[in-house]
Amino acid sequence: MKKILITLLLLLAPVQVFAAQPLTPDQQQRAQKMIADFLFNDPNSPRIGAKNPKLTLVVFTDYNCPYCKKFDPYLEKIVEKHPDVAVVFKFLPFRSESSLTAARDALTLWRQDPGQFMKLNHTLMAKKGYHDDASIQEAQKRAGVSVTAPDDESLMTIKRSLIVAEKMGIQGTPATLIGEGLLPGWVPFEQFDEMVSDALKNR
Repeated sequence: MKKILITLLLLLAPVQVFAAQPLTPDQQQRAQKMIADFLFNDPNSPRIGAKNPKLTLVVFTDYNCPYCKKFDPYLEKIVEKHPDVAVVFKFLPFRSESSLTAARDALTLWRQDPGQFMKLNHTLMAKKGYHDDASIQEAQKRAGVSVTAPDDESLMTIKRSLIVAEKMGIQGTPATLIGEGLLPGWVPFEQFDEMVSDALKNR
C-alpha cells in the first residue's frame, strides 16, 4: 500500500501549482498521510465491516454501472467471511447525471444516518438499467429512507474521489483497491475472495 500511496503522491504533485520547490521529506509524509486518510479513513465515505480492520478495501463504484450492480453483493459477503476486513465506498458518477444524483443522495444519507446507508445502497443497486429521478425516489421509498436534498459535502467527496481515481489510472467501474493491488472490473466471488485472502496473509 505504501508503494501505491507514494505513486499517488508523485502523480498529484504536478497539480500543486503553489509548491514552487520540491516537497521536503516531512511535507511528503504529510501529503501521503492526507491521501491515505481520504482513501481509508474519510468520515464522509460510507464503510462497512471491521471497525479496526486488518485490511481495508476501497471500492470505486457507480449506481448506473451494470458490473457494479453485479459486484456489490460481494462486499457484504466478503466482510461477513472475513471479520477483520472493512470496505470503503467511493463513487465515480461516470455514466450519467443520475449517477451523480444517486451518489450524492447516498453520501448525504451516510452523513445523516450511517445505519441506513446500506438499505439505500441495496435498492439503488437493484435497479436494472439507468436511474432517473423517479427511480431514485422509488429506491428511497423502498429503502424506507428520505433524502430531501443532497448536501454540499457530498459533491466535494465525489470531486475528491474523481481526482484520486484519475491519478490512479482508474477509467471505469467497479475498481477495487485490495492491499497492494488494484482489481479493475468484475470477477467471480471466488477470485475476489482469493485476492482478499492473499492480501490478508501479507498484512
